[in-house]
Amino acid sequence: MPGPLSFDALKAAVADGSIDTVLVCLVDMQGRLMGKRFHAAHFVTSAWEETHCCNYLLATDLEMATPDGYRATSWQAGYGDYVMKPDLTTLRPVPWLEGTAMVLCDVLDHHTHEEVPHSPRAILKKQIKRAQAMGFSPMMATELEFFLFEKPLDQLRKEGYRDLTPISGYNEDYHILQTTKEEAVMRPLRNHLYAAGIPIENSKGEAEAGQEELNIRYAEAMDCADFHTIAKHATKEIAWQQGHAATFLPKWHHDRVGSSSHVHQSLWADGKNVFHDPEDALGMSEIMQHYMAGLIKYAPDYTVFLAPYINSYKRFMKGTFAPTKTAWSVDNRTAGFRLCGEGTKAVRVECRIGGSDLNPYLALAAQLAAGLKGIEDKLALQAPVSGDLYEQDAGGEIPATLRAATETLRNSAFLKEAFGEGVVAHYTRCAEWEQEEFDRIVTDYEIARGFEKA
Repeated sequence: MPGPLSFDALKAAVADGSIDTVLVCLVDMQGRLMGKRFHAAHFVTSAWEETHCCNYLLATDLEMATPDGYRATSWQAGYGDYVMKPDLTTLRPVPWLEGTAMVLCDVLDHHTHEEVPHSPRAILKKQIKRAQAMGFSPMMATELEFFLFEKPLDQLRKEGYRDLTPISGYNEDYHILQTTKEEAVMRPLRNHLYAAGIPIENSKGEAEAGQEELNIRYAEAMDCADFHTIAKHATKEIAWQQGHAATFLPKWHHDRVGSSSHVHQSLWADGKNVFHDPEDALGMSEIMQHYMAGLIKYAPDYTVFLAPYINSYKRFMKGTFAPTKTAWSVDNRTAGFRLCGEGTKAVRVECRIGGSDLNPYLALAAQLAAGLKGIEDKLALQAPVSGDLYEQDAGGEIPATLRAATETLRNSAFLKEAFGEGVVAHYTRCAEWEQEEFDRIVTDYEIARGFEKA
């Protein structure tokens, strides 16, 4: 499989003219790529060492607003610089853009050159190091679900996103005929990402008209987050190139199924899955049981990192394959946590809570922190639940609104210990701002419902 570029290979490609542009990117709080397009000759000469950006890039919202209330940066502090330090191990071609390569950056304090603690990559790095200190290598995989629409993004934006027609007319779950009609988008997406060194396994139709799923092979946790971020970015760009729109909004219509991002996870040591115990009836080791107990116990604390926006919570409805309970079950898609690979060496836990809008670095870091806490405290795993969990009282409730999830984050002693109080305060402010912005808006629903009748 083609893969990441070495720095020497990049220099050779620049010299022969096959690469003339390098995207130098950081990952923002929303999980998006932000950065600069460098002339490749300048990048290989000097910019490969570092470049700079405004420190508001880790204190904005989806609209690039500059909310107050952040300790890290503000108008009062003058919005200074961060250092973007290219991680040359992430260099890769961008085959869907002509003559282009990409590198991801760590974000450093301009004065101390220490990593900015609330940077998404830094947050995940910290938890990976913690796992490594315990003798584990976290292995993870995410599923990317999204919708494709008939019209292109620019047209939909100009129309106010009102005439939203999915690219297909019926539920296309595993449907080969319908997905053949969408290969103009999905085939280049699979092939370009594979050529960029991202281990694509497959794509498929999901459980709604126009809904797609992209699956990437499991990898070490940081690679998993990098793969997810680049694949999500590529999906939007390639759909745009083909005259269509792609959205990762979790719930674009109240009568349509939502889009998720399930996270599969296990811990490995010496090249083996330490979650596996062949003597256990379900194949689960004691370490796995403690890890899952931590995931479940602290799920309300980290829900903001799985569901970061108002819309994220519209997805949690019974009968939609989106969970409402934190309980676990064996190969049961109504549970918040599903045991996959029962009795095999591939045994793992799938968290089904996260939506398609999550930031993978934050989501993976929070779950890893919870699982490791479960191992450290030797938490006991409750018995699995069977049947339709939507109709049962078993298990804790997933916070049903962003407001509720923000409160659990604000008061989470567990996350303050794992991430640091400053990081928790930073992302609490991020969630508060999302709620404040929504609360001040008069929606179309309110006007249609009450204009005449109220």
